[in-house]
Amino acid sequence: MRILHDAWTFFSDEDGAVTVDWVVLTAALVILGLTVLLSVANSTEALATRTSSSLDSMDPASTFLD
Repeated sequence: MRILHDAWTFFSDEDGAVTVDWVVLTAALVILGLTVLLSVANSTEALATRTSSSLDSMDPASTFLD
């Protein structure tokens, strides 16, 4: 009977459930953060490339003479 009581106590204990909730929530936030970071990083790199090529094609001397 003691084994059944110990098993019932083990399976009815809910202390670990809160920990699992926090782990899942934290993992979701980390994934969301990485997704936003990668999205912004790719967009920033493309903008920097376009800006660089635009600046490279300009002639500084002709800009002030116009």
